[in-house]
Amino acid sequence: MDWSDIMKKEEGSFWGMLGMRLISADDSKVEIGVTAGKSHLNSMGIVHGGVLSAMMDQAMGTMVAQVKNGRLGVTTHLNVNFLSAMVEGELIATAYPLHETHRTMTLRAEVHNSEGVLACIATATFRLPRDPNVNTA
Repeated sequence: MDWSDIMKKEEGSFWGMLGMRLISADDSKVEIGVTAGKSHLNSMGIVHGGVLSAMMDQAMGTMVAQVKNGRLGVTTHLNVNFLSAMVEGELIATAYPLHETHRTMTLRAEVHNSEGVLACIATATFRLPRDPNVNTA
């Protein structure tokens, strides 16, 4: 799948605001990176949980698009467990598919820092909106 058009569009979205970048994408895993800086930190000086959650949600959503040939899904359920506090530096979110039906996917994701420390894990379910080109009658 050619991601260049999608990535150009994403630059002006939440993805771009957080500074996310696509590292790799195939049908077995997706990797997204962020260079965490001061704007990603909370008042305690650690990376905000919303940043980590957004990274995993985006990685899993990108995995859906990868597996479903460009069709975009919406998150219907997201469960996050935070394990280690992260500070400024490189963060990588990796997403993996777990289960797939015609209109839903369940996935898992995790975020590590550049030293390999596991920051958090998540599972999510995504639903694909009805394809208007498919007659379901």
